[in-house]
Amino acid sequence: MPRPKIQPTDEQRKLVKTLAAFGIPHEQIANKVGIRSPKSLRKYFRSELDQGAIDANGQVAKTLYEMATSGKQPLATMFWLKTRAGWRDRPAFEPTAISPPPFIVAQQQHGAQQP
Repeated sequence: MPRPKIQPTDEQRKLVKTLAAFGIPHEQIANKVGIRSPKSLRKYFRSELDQGAIDANGQVAKTLYEMATSGKQPLATMFWLKTRAGWRDRPAFEPTAISPPPFIVAQQQHGAQQP
């Protein structure tokens, strides 16, 4: 006897979207919703899985942007510039010691005349 076809409810859709936004693995979301396999979860809740992650990333990006542009969170500003604007840390200028050029010590042989 085949299993009954899944009929997602609005409550299940909301739960899946929320759990996906939190980064919960598909296996655990399927278990919570009462679905046997992550494959079925993806089949019936593809949009909620995708949108949950997008919404979460968007909200965090919005918060980070507000922190970075407020002038009150310099670390957020530096993080934003490094990750979004390509800035990078550079070491402070430190003059390097230049080693003297190598020199050759010639040994005179006994009895040889000097020029």
